[in-house]
Amino acid sequence: MIRPPRLIESPQNPQFKLWEALLESRGLKKQGKFLLAGLKTVPEALVRWPDRFSTLLVTDPAQAEGWRLPAGLEIVQLTPALFRTLDVSGTGFPLLVGTVPDTPPIDLSQPPQGLELVCALGDPNNLGALLRSAAAFGARRVILLDGAAHPYHPKCLRAASNAQFELTLLRGGRWEDVSRAAGPLVALDAGGADMAAYRWPRDVRLVLGEEGQGVPATLPVQRLSIPTTGAVESLNATVAASVALFSHFASRS
Repeated sequence: MIRPPRLIESPQNPQFKLWEALLESRGLKKQGKFLLAGLKTVPEALVRWPDRFSTLLVTDPAQAEGWRLPAGLEIVQLTPALFRTLDVSGTGFPLLVGTVPDTPPIDLSQPPQGLELVCALGDPNNLGALLRSAAAFGARRVILLDGAAHPYHPKCLRAASNAQFELTLLRGGRWEDVSRAAGPLVALDAGGADMAAYRWPRDVRLVLGEEGQGVPATLPVQRLSIPTTGAVESLNATVAASVALFSHFASRS
């Protein structure tokens, strides 16, 4: 080790209590930090986005031996009990402390740039899975409406597999703001037109409503349905959105 790590042993340590607060959305918003876990995501993040992180949390200094760490990254050693409190995924692998980037508001009076997602998903697991699909299929801008889950919640980070760092995340306000948005809006609806026959515009916003509630009936959107066998009543919202994202991606290829 180039520098000895700082050791934290008490759950009352102010720094530890700050990190513990990052397990909930309220703490994320207040502190502006997040915790990243994962055997693949942590090493990838250190290589590709090193400037986003300030601290590496370990239980044993040997865990970081041989890693190429950014010059300014602090290594902090936690007792196993404290580490388990923060390691909600149970990986036992070092954790990264990062800074939540600014999420600027979007001007919806301006037309979309390529395929954009407008999202109201409140479940962090679902939001994370959606962000992963968005990155995979080229929707670089994701507009988070009021009530959407925090994109840097631990569950969202785990499901997204570092997709947050590939995307531009923007704040979109409320449904009333979306209703006045410029450019085409598309939403998924079991009673909508067959998506298989839809000709996707290059620049379009795909709107995804809250789980169980969907998109407001009054929203002026083109509603599309995904043809299925009918063996199940409906698709999970994130799965359905992924199908739509692929459909747009394939239409551009």
